[in-house]
This record gives sequence, structure tokens and C-alpha cells, in this order.
Amino acid sequence: MTEQASSAALIYVIEDEPDVTLLVTRTLHEFGFRTQNFRDGAAVLRDVWTEQPDLCIVDLGLPDMDGIELVREISRRTNCGVLILTGRGHTADRVMGLEGGGDDYVVKPFEPRELVARVRSILRRRRSTCGTGPANAQRRYATFANWTLDCAANALRSGSGDEQLLGTAEARVLRAFLERPNQILTREQLMGTNDLSPLDRSIDVRISRLRRRLETDPQNPRIIKTVYGAGYMLSASVDWS
Repeated sequence: MTEQASSAALIYVIEDEPDVTLLVTRTLHEFGFRTQNFRDGAAVLRDVWTEQPDLCIVDLGLPDMDGIELVREISRRTNCGVLILTGRGHTADRVMGLEGGGDDYVVKPFEPRELVARVRSILRRRRSTCGTGPANAQRRYATFANWTLDCAANALRSGSGDEQLLGTAEARVLRAFLERPNQILTREQLMGTNDLSPLDRSIDVRISRLRRRLETDPQNPRIIKTVYGAGYMLSASVDWS
């Protein structure tokens, strides 16, 4: 992502600790991002629909609501990226945050430049998989294995007509599969980055969540298959409209 592209991005910083807010916003401003600060979740939910930020940085320890619930609501209401920045380092919190719609998870204390790198990575992935323009407008619906994904609304419909809304992160991973069916995709390809840490399990969490939605038996998947030592593969034909 170029500096010019970065400068256009609006980032919500949702944090009730003034010192952390100051550090995050100063760092983001230094790298050309615009920011808007919030101390509680209710204020974000009143504003996020109209402003449509590019990314939200969310602390889980908010005074008025659970941060994971806020992440779910942001993912349900918008198509923006979500970076969780919190003091909670437990695996259960990380899994719940990523399953709830978070794109990445950073534990305090943090290195400011690493935070910027993760912000850029989320924005780059989001723009590469959720592009706009005539080509995308003609490829809104993807039908596969008795399912249809509405890429504009992140809505997944079954053959019987039941509909469920996907979180932003889940929808991006599924879209990556649908763009390249019957091909082995690495974890890096699915996340849209070349600098994925070997310890980063966020893609595995999203695959597991998608399987629970798509598969009759998630423990023995037939649609999203694991290719051991290589990655994952969508085993289905895809029709676009």
C-alpha cells in the first residue's frame, strides 16, 4: 500500500485509556492515517454506520460493553477491518475475538511500528479482496455446493433459502476460495499477506468457522479440504453472476 493510499484511510481508535489512545493516534498520524477516537462502544455504534471507517482498533476492556460483542456488531454493520488491541492475552479471548470478526489481535504492551504494519496489512488485504469497480459489480454472486455468497452484502444463502451474515474476515477468506476453486491456497494467500507469522492461527480459526457454516460434518469436511503441509482447497465448482 502506498503512503497516498494510507493517508486516505480513516481509523477509529476505541480505547478508554487516554495514554494508550494518545500513543496509538500519534503513531497513526505519523504515518499519514486519519483517526477518530472513542471511549465506549455505544458511541461507535451510533457513528460507524454513517462514517464507514476503513478500520477499527478495538480495546476489549471497554466501560459500557464487552469488546468482543462490539467487534461482532462492527463486523455485522460494516465492511471495515478490525484490529483488536487489548491486555487480554489468553488463547480463549484471541479465538473469540477472531471468530467474532477481528482481522488481527495485538496484546499490550505493543511496539507502535508493528501496530502500523498490522494496520497496513489489514487494509491491504481488505482492498485486494473487496475491490470496487465494474468488474466486481458483475461478479456479485458466487454459487457453489448448494450455497450462494452475496459478496456485496456478505450474506451466505443455502439452497433452501436460509441466510446468514458472515463477518468481514470470514467473507474475505471465503471470497479468496471462490476466486480460485479447486486450487491449493496457502495460509498466506488466504490472508493476503507474505509476512504471516508461523504462529498466527487466525486463518485456522476462520476456516473452522466457515466449515461449521458450510459442512454437514465439519470434522470431515467435503467443501473446504485441508491439504496437509500445503494449505487448504475449495473442492467445488463456482458459478459467478
